[in-house]
Amino acid sequence: MRTPAVAAALALATASLTGPAAAQAQRPPTDQARVWVTTPDRAELLHERAPVAFAQGSSKQTTITVDPRTTYQTVDGFGASITDSSAAVLYQLSAAEREKTMRSLFDPKQGIGVSFLRQVVGSSDFTAQPEHYTYDDVPAGQTDFGLRHFSITHEQQQILPLLRRAKQLNPALKVMATPWSPPAWMKTGDSLVGGRLKDDPAVYNAYARYLVKFVKAYTAAGVPVDFLSIQNEPQNRTPTAYPGTDLPVRQAAAVIEQLGPMLRAASPRTKILGYDHNWTTHPGDVANTPPGEDPETDYPYQLLSSPAARWIAGTAYHCYSGSPAAQTALHQAFPEKGIWFTECSGSHGPNDTPPQIFRGTLTWHARTLMLGTTRNWARSVVNWNIALNADGGPHNGGCDTCTGLVTRHPDGSVTTDAEYYTIGHLSKFVKPGAQRIGSTSYGTTGWNGQLMSSAFRNPDGSTALLVHNENDEPRSFAVAVGDKSFEYTLPGGAIGTFVWARELRSEYRAVPLVSATASAGADLAPLAIDDDGSTLWQSRAAIASGQSVQIDLGTARTVRRVALDSGGNLGDYPGTWQLAYSNDGTTWRPLKTGSSDGQLTTVDVPPTRARYLRITSTAASDHWWTLADVRVYS
Repeated sequence: MRTPAVAAALALATASLTGPAAAQAQRPPTDQARVWVTTPDRAELLHERAPVAFAQGSSKQTTITVDPRTTYQTVDGFGASITDSSAAVLYQLSAAEREKTMRSLFDPKQGIGVSFLRQVVGSSDFTAQPEHYTYDDVPAGQTDFGLRHFSITHEQQQILPLLRRAKQLNPALKVMATPWSPPAWMKTGDSLVGGRLKDDPAVYNAYARYLVKFVKAYTAAGVPVDFLSIQNEPQNRTPTAYPGTDLPVRQAAAVIEQLGPMLRAASPRTKILGYDHNWTTHPGDVANTPPGEDPETDYPYQLLSSPAARWIAGTAYHCYSGSPAAQTALHQAFPEKGIWFTECSGSHGPNDTPPQIFRGTLTWHARTLMLGTTRNWARSVVNWNIALNADGGPHNGGCDTCTGLVTRHPDGSVTTDAEYYTIGHLSKFVKPGAQRIGSTSYGTTGWNGQLMSSAFRNPDGSTALLVHNENDEPRSFAVAVGDKSFEYTLPGGAIGTFVWARELRSEYRAVPLVSATASAGADLAPLAIDDDGSTLWQSRAAIASGQSVQIDLGTARTVRRVALDSGGNLGDYPGTWQLAYSNDGTTWRPLKTGSSDGQLTTVDVPPTRARYLRITSTAASDHWWTLADVRVYS
């Protein structure tokens, strides 16, 4: 029987996905964007507002420029994990309420369309069982190299039925699998908690066969595995009373060398992901390195440099140490390998109130995961538990302050947490197979009070732009695509998703500035051309006539447009200026003169071959000059 509290909570989560504006906005004009907003005070929760229309021309506001011609990674999906604990929580609900909750999570229309699940191979800290387990446990002192005792019977009761239902609700759902520990008989210490694999080729082979047997069993149960990593957090050597394994690079490579050809034969769709740990090695993990051993702070680099790399599709990352910038650094070193973000849990302090928990989690996850990881090449964004009880359990060891996408309360009610909305702003509007496209962004994962964004082109040709206002105060801004734009205001701390159906393009194509250099008599000039609106060149004093920024494109290019973007520093535009060009750096010719009165100055010029460009202020002014981003177009 449905309780009023459950009905009210899930009605809010699902009904707000359509909202009062939806009836007249199901098929808006082609040059309108539909808008969904979530605010930290929960006044709006994935609430659809009235659509906003594009207009011809530009704006004086801080402008997020969307560039469909600049493309990055392809998306696999967004979601969380149906852990053993999450499954137990969902099965504490009545069949009707469990179905409603599942629809709110996985149904792309009635819910948020979760499209990626990372599933535990065996037991983790989030299990409702009194004893930790794997799929091939034998009495202490015994072994099972033939894997005769292998069984996934435990999963058949709750986890697999939920996974099959999730795939019915969202057929595009992808599944990743990760073990927290091999069977104890394969490990030093004969325990699931801590220890290593025994340094024996027969053990490496048995573990590889164990993982393949798992993939085949899940596939036979109706849940094919798309991605597989061989160990969760391989540098976490001291897990607190829950399964974990210290797996150094050499052992990981040895297992993958065995696993790769087996998996290719048994399940060609299943891709191997390496590392599956933090952006940087946690100081605690470094401190717990066995004496005389390398702490392997460059673990993913070593693994991708090993012979096992030929079997590895890319690297999986977690959020508990470092920053998402580590993903871009690895991408630059190994551009042919993918990046997946696979775990982060919301958490809270012992005295935090529910409003504090919601606000803090929403804003941190928005800037760090929703946007920080996707702007740094992540093909997935995956939280930890999809559902937990209000006390953060059940769990067996590990985290006791973690939160899920949804929470079941003692009275039987179910509420949606901040992670439901940070994942939902992605998963509901950015579909598997989407490609991230260019969009200017001015905020940082460390918080600077500016606007962050990430944009995607979906397989159906629609565009989804996600914007987060880091500031506690409302921020007004513009969104520009080609020669059209609209203006909008987001409340403090809010997330907005803007979706337009027709692909808007510009006749201009961005000139890559990767090898370009900039100078201005100041060390920070290169920050104006680094394709990062959060880093700035500034005059650091009132504008004086003759101040200039010079760009060397590295080679002569045809230039048709130059964008001078002052970002979120309101009023710091260049004033009156001259744009000149040169092909030898000595002889300069003027291209255009003009004046600015807004944050984005777009300078269109006749097609001109130029290697050097120089922007010079031609009159004094009482304000600073800021360049968050200079873009050159052919």
